[in-house]
Amino acid sequence: MTTSLGINGFGRIGRLVMRAALENPNATVVAVNDPFLDIDYAAYQFKHDSVHGMYPGTVEVDGDSLVIDGSTRVKFFAERDPAQIGWGATGADY
Repeated sequence: MTTSLGINGFGRIGRLVMRAALENPNATVVAVNDPFLDIDYAAYQFKHDSVHGMYPGTVEVDGDSLVIDGSTRVKFFAERDPAQIGWGATGADY
């Protein structure tokens, strides 16, 4: 059974959690919230990590979602109060 994750904060740790989830067949990220990043810069930072290197797949922006490797869609929020996000509506279990 795959566990769907929502990540609040897309700094170094949030980006590493997303990379780890993408490598794990039992986890997937369905939503990310970071009120301090715009989605284009979030995509850039995910693709170009100064410590862990370049993400080997593709990272694109499609409206309000990050599209990873052409198939994984991650809804991106910029909400200061994460309680205002309908995490369950995005499909997030945790």
